[in-house]
This record gives sequence, structure tokens and C-alpha cells, in this order.
Amino acid sequence: MKLLDAPLAIVDLETTGAHPLHDRVTEIAVIEVDAGEVAAEWSTLVNPGTAIPPAIQALTGISDAMVADAPAFADLAPGIAERLGGRVLVAHNARFDYGFLRREFERAGIAYEAKTLCTVKLSRRLYPGHARHNLDSLIARHGLACDARHRALGDARAVWQFLRIAREEHGEGAVAQAARGIARAPSLPPALERAAIDAIPDTPGVYTLYGEAGAPLYVGKSVAMRSRVLQHFSASLRSPREASLARETRSVEWSRTAGELGALLLEQERIRQLQPAYNRKLRHSGEAIGFLFETDELKLVSLEEVSPGALSRLHGLFRSRRAALEALRRIADEHRLCLQVLGFEKSRDGGCFRRQVRRCDGACAGLESRRAHAARAAAAIARLPALAWPWRGAIAVIEQDAARESTEAHVIDHWCWLGTARSDWEIGEIRAGARAPRFDPDRYRVLARHLARRGVRIVELG
Repeated sequence: MKLLDAPLAIVDLETTGAHPLHDRVTEIAVIEVDAGEVAAEWSTLVNPGTAIPPAIQALTGISDAMVADAPAFADLAPGIAERLGGRVLVAHNARFDYGFLRREFERAGIAYEAKTLCTVKLSRRLYPGHARHNLDSLIARHGLACDARHRALGDARAVWQFLRIAREEHGEGAVAQAARGIARAPSLPPALERAAIDAIPDTPGVYTLYGEAGAPLYVGKSVAMRSRVLQHFSASLRSPREASLARETRSVEWSRTAGELGALLLEQERIRQLQPAYNRKLRHSGEAIGFLFETDELKLVSLEEVSPGALSRLHGLFRSRRAALEALRRIADEHRLCLQVLGFEKSRDGGCFRRQVRRCDGACAGLESRRAHAARAAAAIARLPALAWPWRGAIAVIEQDAARESTEAHVIDHWCWLGTARSDWEIGEIRAGARAPRFDPDRYRVLARHLARRGVRIVELG
């Protein structure tokens, strides 16, 4: 049977928030489609039994007063189950709507299972050249009519229009093939409840997979947590290691962040704290080695020995002493420097071995002054990446989530992360209570990559 000829239920929900375990439905719309034609449209407000947050009221236009006399979901559940029965549930971000429906039906004592089709994923497959696939983007891109955005029936009608346009532009076969690919949903480990996975927001954050007796197995981060967690349980796992992780997982915990940087920093912290069995990288901070010139003398130092304020005089960042020495030999060959004079080879009478093979200009044999040699060496070493801090003092890197519901300020000083704040008061507390900053090479690499991007919002704290 062709996809759009199958019995479909185009569903859209408005809710008090993003978490099925805690939030409730405030409005539902169902468009029943049979043989490619709309058979019925239905929508109703729902009394959630709790206050609707002001931000949600502003977004949807649904107020506490509007739902005060509306029926509760439990009263509507038998009728809704009849409307949805035997139909493929179609929704924009179907996991959100499906998760809420399952949870609301569960509260009403009704078991609900359905095949789903997510039109966000369908749009990504059919229109991969476009960066955005939220409903606003689809409305603008395809000229969809939506007389009531962020209301259940208006949004459901827009989704149905998108399905028909996709069929016209790509053909029924291509749409059906894309839908089949999307439908290959991962199966969860028996110990994991579907509601627990559905509660994970598809937003930036950090998640932890736990095994028997609460043993931490794996800490991960993603800009779309729920999707990433589900990938761990995909039927097409890429390695025996991932298959083993999926078998051992018994529970999952997650923490939402405002953006990618917050997720990266929190991931590193959690891995160091929990030492999960499947995280091999980042369990321990890697060694950090660099070159430092002091009074014409070149030193190879661990960054743990250097105060954050002195990092600007350091050049190079290496994971081991061996890697640093290999880099120094390459520099010495290129600039004909003497490793003996620099203090990295034992002294030999009559000049170093590299002088004999014409790789050294002879500072070791008195053919070049030590001061001139030191100047050339300093200039050559200065070409290595420097760890200079380009601000006068501490900064706050501001991240805000896509819905503008959460804002975080990551307080950083001389490449050292001091903490993350969610208010001006917390920024002051972090700065006042901060211990002497400790340089972390893995964290430095994260911060350096992020701060080099365009559009990063930075506030200097002085």
C-alpha cells in the first residue's frame, strides 16, 4: 500500500512544557486521512490540571482561563484512542507528540502503541540541501497555509499540506521509501522504559548510561540528546563494543544545557567524576607540555607547573615530552639550531654531532655567539602556537538555547573554566569562590576551538 493511501492520523499537541513525565497536554488536534483524503478533523483544548507557564502562554496563546473548563485528557482518552486506532501517527517531531500521548494514555490506564512518521526526519531525507526543517521553515519554504501557528489544528493542517507537496515534488515512491527508512526505529533494552527515553529532550546536553547496580557505563554529549541516545540502541550497531554497551544499559540520566559548549564542558567534567567503563578518552587529563624561554634559556615544562598568568609566554602544546622533543628537532633542522646549546643534548668537545653533519651553524663550536643563537631559537620557537589569553581578564561566554528558555554563562579565565552560571549573581559567586585556576589541556582545546568560531557572544568581566 502506498504511504499516503494508508490510514493516517496527523497529530499535533500543545503542552505545558517539553517533558512527558512532568508536563501535560493543553490542546490536541487529529486529522484522520483515509486513501489520501481527509476523512475528519477534530481538535479540543485540554485541562492540564496544572498552571501553564507564562512563556508557553505567550507562545501558543493558550491561557489558564481558556483551559479551565476544558475536559481532562483522561476524560478524552477513550475517544482519542478510537480516532488513532490502527493509524500511522504522523507529526512534526513525532517523538515529542508520541511520547506525550503514550504518557497521557498511561495515566488514563490505556496502553497505546503506534507506528510513527516524523515529518522533520522526512523533510531532512527529501530536502537535504536545506539547513532547517522546523515547521516555520517548512511553512516559509513550501508556502504552506497556517492560520493558527502554535495551535494544534493549524499546525496539523500545515503538516498534512507538507505531505501532499512532498508527494507532488518527489513522487509517491520516493516518499514511501524515505518513510520506510525513517521507520527503522531502534529497539530499546528491556530494562529501559520508553517513557524515560521520550522524556529526554532533543536539545543540547549530556547523558549518562548506567548498568547493573548503577555502574556508570558511558557519558556522552550531543546537540540533540534524545536522537543520540537512541543511536546507541540502533539495530545496525557499528561495532561489538557498541552492541555490548546497549546490552548492558539499564537506565539513563541526562542534563540539559543551553548550547554545545556547555555540553562539551559538562561531558568532560562528568567523565572525570564518574570514570565510566566505556569512555576511554577524557577519563584522565592528558599530559600538556610546552616550551618556555626564561633569560635566554629554553625550558620544556609541564603546563601544570605554569601559572595561568604565565601561559602567554608558553609556546606549543604537546601531549608528551617525546612529541615536544620531536617538534624541537624538526625546528632545529629547519633553522640550523644547536640542541646541545639549547640544553637538549649532552655536551661534546669540538661541537655537537649535528654540526659534523652540517645541521647546526656551530654555536656549540664558537662559530656563532650564544646570544645570536638564543635570538634565532626564540624566533623559531615563537612560530609554535602560543597560549596567549587575548582578554584582559575573565570572560563569560553566553549561550542561549533555540527556544530562548535557557541562558548559560561559562566563566573562563586564561583558558581555565571556572564554572557555568545562569544569573549575574551566580557569575559573581563563581568568581568569588574560584580556587586558583588549573590549566586543563583537553578543556583548552575545546575552548580554543569554540572561541575561534564566528558569532560567539563574549562578555568581558575584567
